[in-house]
Amino acid sequence: MSRDALRRGRYSASGQLYHITTCTHERRPLFADATCARLVIGHMRNLHDDRRLSSLAWVLMPDHLHWLFALGEGATLSGVVKCFKGRSAAGLRPATGPGPVWQRGFHDHALRHDEDVQAIARYIVANPLRAGLVGRVGDYPWWDAVWL
Repeated sequence: MSRDALRRGRYSASGQLYHITTCTHERRPLFADATCARLVIGHMRNLHDDRRLSSLAWVLMPDHLHWLFALGEGATLSGVVKCFKGRSAAGLRPATGPGPVWQRGFHDHALRHDEDVQAIARYIVANPLRAGLVGRVGDYPWWDAVWL
């Protein structure tokens, strides 16, 4: 799917809930390394602390990220993701070397009012279980949800 196709119909609204998915360049398993995973999680928390978004649930898989959040006041979806990917890529550069860290673009889903937010959060945090990385969700280290 082209980058333009990913952007078609995308909109930003303060307070809107979004589920985004973004992958590492060439699906490299960068986040199998704990140092790289912690660095990316730190950049996610910075965006939350800066109130650009309110993080609800996420899981950082070895080669991609699923993230459920409410967009902050005045922030745009593309701007938040661009900031996250840029800052995290710069921080990861010593470990990854030159070249891209993230694939271009990202998938997004703006949640409708009738969607069950907690069910989507459960789906997100259960990704390591479905991928066969762990036998129990709690055994995977790189996830969080506000309902805990």
